[in-house]
Amino acid sequence: MSETPTGLKVFGAAMFVAAAAAASFFAISDSSPKPGVVLLFVALVLFSELRAVEIEHLVVSPGWMIVMAAIVVFRPEGAPSGPVIVAMIAGIHWPHFRARAWDLIALNSGIWGLAALAAAASYSAFSPAFVAHFPQALLAPALATIANVLVLVLLLGIGFVIRTRASFVSIVQGFVPMTLQFISFALLGFLLGRLDLALGPAVLLLIIVPIVIAREMLMAFVKVKESHDETVQLLIRALEQKDPYTAGHAERVAVYASYIAEELDFMPARAERLRFAALMHDIGKLVVPNQLLNKPGKLTEEEFARVRVHEGVSVQMLSHIDFLRPIALHAHSDTMRFNPDDLNHPIEPYIIMVADAYDAMTSTRSYRKALPQEVAFAELRDKSGQQFHPACAQALIVAIQKRNEVHGKGHEHESHFEDAPEVGLGSAGLGDLLPDEKSNT
Repeated sequence: MSETPTGLKVFGAAMFVAAAAAASFFAISDSSPKPGVVLLFVALVLFSELRAVEIEHLVVSPGWMIVMAAIVVFRPEGAPSGPVIVAMIAGIHWPHFRARAWDLIALNSGIWGLAALAAAASYSAFSPAFVAHFPQALLAPALATIANVLVLVLLLGIGFVIRTRASFVSIVQGFVPMTLQFISFALLGFLLGRLDLALGPAVLLLIIVPIVIAREMLMAFVKVKESHDETVQLLIRALEQKDPYTAGHAERVAVYASYIAEELDFMPARAERLRFAALMHDIGKLVVPNQLLNKPGKLTEEEFARVRVHEGVSVQMLSHIDFLRPIALHAHSDTMRFNPDDLNHPIEPYIIMVADAYDAMTSTRSYRKALPQEVAFAELRDKSGQQFHPACAQALIVAIQKRNEVHGKGHEHESHFEDAPEVGLGSAGLGDLLPDEKSNT
């Protein structure tokens, strides 16, 4: 487990102290929750945490159902400290506990506790008589859930910004898919809480069933995602066995494309499709002979046409894989120039075009050594609006500068063509090629 940044430790400690102070204040000033009821909820929440699933470094647990049920159950007692205590226990992620990562435990527990406090305050704003009848009974839990989600996303977003230095907007967008499931868990928790008040605590044992079902649903989502990643990696490994440079090039293009997607505020699902398209944009080169891919000299007209066949092959291959079918056309450079008049043209191929050209310029190829980064930046700027999509080109430059990354001549991690000449016969993506100087792509 990587070292937690000092800023995140301070933030986590502040969140924990704030939640603990709130629980203590309400326990003293209002009323303390019944120990037996608290222990029942704690046992349930610990069980749910054992069923938690980690997705994209974010722990997703059905435990929030229990927290929301606690908000309803403790409401008649006038003890908001009850749900805060339960939520703070729910914030204990077992891998963190086993690793004794107390700073992360404090962070999660504090955030969960404060989010529960916001939900409990919102729910308590409505009188018992108001929430006793339909449809008012739906309004209180809905607003409490909204208050909870807003506080949770705000505090988690701040924590991730401190840890990753990524933009707050991009981080919040990453929470969106999980937030929808979270809301459904929360509303189910409110329902179980109402049943507890009407029928007795034994009803809470029924929560074990949705906990198990929820975990299986989350695990199914994880397994599908893992199978998609494994399929893409299998194709990349096949390409790597054939031509290590092309495989490394595809992975770098995917990274640069993700930089652009972040700058353009792509939603997570769209950014993920773009990443797959970028990884797969050269997969058709599996059918191109290596002597053509790595030819140090200029390609003949016939050779050039044969290399270009890989684009159509890429589309055909991706079209036959269900989850890759939607990005098949994005992986195909059906236009080698930006067309400002085509307003309906998807931006994804333009993004891949810019990322592809930048890596082509800043990596050593069989026919030319890597160019300096400033040359690549200048070329992207000079050809913006003509060959490259202006927003895509600018987004890549800004993203790379923001990360203080340097690529190109003198900064390559590895080179597969040590004998490549300093100056070649042309390079893909390096400006307009003369009609008689078509070269490797």
